[in-house]
Amino acid sequence: MTNRRIFLKTAGAAMLGAAGVSRAAQGAVPEAPSMDKPATQPPLAPPNGRPYNPVVTLNGWTLPWRMKDGVKEFHLVAEPVVREIAPGMKAHLWGYNGQSPGPTIEVVEGDKVRLFVTNKLPEHTTIHWHGQRLPNGMDGVGGLNQPQIPVGKTYVYEFTARRPGTFMYHPHADEMTQMAMGMMGFWVTHPKDPGILRVDRDFVFLLNAYDIDPGSFTPKVNTMLDFNLWTWNSRSFPGIDPLVCRLGDKVRIRIGNLTMTNHPIHLHGHEFVVTGTDGGWTAPGSRWPEVTTDVAVGQMRAIEFDATEPGDWAFHCHKSHHTMNPMGHGVPTMIGIDHRGIAEKIIRLVPEYMVMGERGMADMGEMEMPLPDNTLPMMTGTGPFGAVEMGGMFTTVKIRQGLARSDFKDPGWYKHPAGTIAYEWSGAAPLAERAAPATKQPGPTVKVRKPAGHGKH
Repeated sequence: MTNRRIFLKTAGAAMLGAAGVSRAAQGAVPEAPSMDKPATQPPLAPPNGRPYNPVVTLNGWTLPWRMKDGVKEFHLVAEPVVREIAPGMKAHLWGYNGQSPGPTIEVVEGDKVRLFVTNKLPEHTTIHWHGQRLPNGMDGVGGLNQPQIPVGKTYVYEFTARRPGTFMYHPHADEMTQMAMGMMGFWVTHPKDPGILRVDRDFVFLLNAYDIDPGSFTPKVNTMLDFNLWTWNSRSFPGIDPLVCRLGDKVRIRIGNLTMTNHPIHLHGHEFVVTGTDGGWTAPGSRWPEVTTDVAVGQMRAIEFDATEPGDWAFHCHKSHHTMNPMGHGVPTMIGIDHRGIAEKIIRLVPEYMVMGERGMADMGEMEMPLPDNTLPMMTGTGPFGAVEMGGMFTTVKIRQGLARSDFKDPGWYKHPAGTIAYEWSGAAPLAERAAPATKQPGPTVKVRKPAGHGKH
């Protein structure tokens, strides 16, 4: 699952953390596992400590830990990484332990946690544990709660996971740059009792976005709103894995948003309820059914549903431009314009020129026009019936009967029972009904009486 490497082995290499950790507590720094595979990794069953039901990180993984004197020790390495956004495109990002986002951290309510953070970036950094209750000196805001972590140094964060829930981690140092470069990760604190809040499948992923010009590799960190790559865990469709579920499973999906805008996340074929936020679990009496939930900036939403309908169900952000890959905001609308004369002249100069958009943009999902190196088509993906015409924040929830409890492999396309696919009508075309012309009715007679004295001076 991971390529293990030890960056630091001696106690002398560990710098004193924001709130002071003894040399004896530091000991040898634990290993820093690294991941270079973009596919969803299997859940990490807890090898020690208290039991819990592990989560599955979409196109990601869970960080292993070392148990030492009753404390769970983790090692995060902040470093430049190369992340495949989708086949055909890679980005030069910053992340943790070989990937962006970094690995998910899973603990149990009441666990004592010690996190070693090594800085291999070209500038200082920190980590803020978004949503956690902890000592102020461990909150990770550089300059306010702690010194910045210098390049090449390791700092230690230590606190108790006080409440169950879903949280995030990200820098609070040069935050605009470091988050725009992909520095973020998920944190899940499971309840003490593994029997409560239990579901059969528990998925997590982060919403993030980048502005990367076609043909380039590095995000533009000064972009405020006009991003061109909308991703889940730094993957765009068709690079986002499906969420595979057994028929009848109770499913939870935890979604965190660290982009610069809100995202209405929409599930087809099922209704769900919002059961959690980064502030905690919602009271059952406060929930209502939805098929779309809006996840605002800096928020987390946990949704739950019963996977009762078999099939390949679309699951995506409902902002239509967020289900597309790199596109230009200055591209004019060409619908209805006859390109034929001008296209012939352009093709003499540029033989590979292709007409786009005169009948709408659907052709973009099928045409194989040349692209710059290291970029993606705006609309892409092929399903069992042809072009899917999607990109960005789009994937599928694949519900199947007969899967093993631990089986998360893509089962392929759904085989529809006979008579359950939309089909073309082959009979006579129905005549359009036309409303009878309205007959003109005489209007009421209005008499106007001039006021007394009108016209007199």
